[in-house]
Amino acid sequence: MAVLDLFSKRKKRERGEYSDVYSYDEIPQTFRVQVVHMIKDAFAEQGEYWGENGKKALGRINKLLCKEYGTFRLAGEYDDEFESIGNFILRTDDYEKVLDVIELTFRFINNHVRDHLYHYNRNLNVDDLISELNHRFKEAGLGYQFESGEIIRVDSQYIHSEAVKPTLSILRNKIYKSVNEEFLSAHEHYRHKRYEESTTECLKALESLLKTICSAKNWTYDSKDTAKRLIGVCLQNGLLPTFMQNQLNVMQTLLESGVPTVRNKLAGHGQGPTPRQMPEYFASYTLHLTASTILLLANAANLK
Repeated sequence: MAVLDLFSKRKKRERGEYSDVYSYDEIPQTFRVQVVHMIKDAFAEQGEYWGENGKKALGRINKLLCKEYGTFRLAGEYDDEFESIGNFILRTDDYEKVLDVIELTFRFINNHVRDHLYHYNRNLNVDDLISELNHRFKEAGLGYQFESGEIIRVDSQYIHSEAVKPTLSILRNKIYKSVNEEFLSAHEHYRHKRYEESTTECLKALESLLKTICSAKNWTYDSKDTAKRLIGVCLQNGLLPTFMQNQLNVMQTLLESGVPTVRNKLAGHGQGPTPRQMPEYFASYTLHLTASTILLLANAANLK
């Protein structure tokens, strides 16, 4: 499913018409149409003709969405399975529901279609299709990517590619199951602008990672230890190479004053008499600091 570098696209790049600033709540119609094409590529036999398996799969997705949204149909009364999902993507004004459909559909493609291509489009390359989706997100100036079975929000393509994506890759290791769940939960809260909940999940992910490392290395710790204490245990046991000894104090200060402190000051306690709103930039900073920290510690631990 190649993405063509058309003449018009090259000219737009030359004129600087592709913005580096992402949008999040406006889904362009062109992008919606491209997604519908990609769904057909996945579920139609040879990408052209509808078989029973493709219809049944889209019917299940349709039913799940209708149940969650509390409705009997997504689109027109006489639409078939593909038309119902496709028309909903094209017509709904709720951008989050567009992302719902994309996430659920591509999760099914990633987890099920991948292993049963014979029943769908046997010429499909699932990894290429997911790469195309992520390219289309970027091309449309939308700050989202499909990673590890979920749509996550992207604030900076550089930070995402250098920190978030490698972190998610490491966390696929079964030993990090709880860390992965909490880190993805932090992204889910962040995408829905629940910033305090996102920051809380960041701290939980960090603490789970530290406990996983300590358990795997047989380092003594208490299950009730906070991030600060767990960081100390890891550093005392030489988690990082000795040639980095001069940087240990600096790193420990960064870790202790980073994720745990932001969470404790802003998200870990009651609001008091005046409702409080955590700034988005604080939540973004915490999320990306968590990704970088997890990446550093997991690489250092090198657990198998």
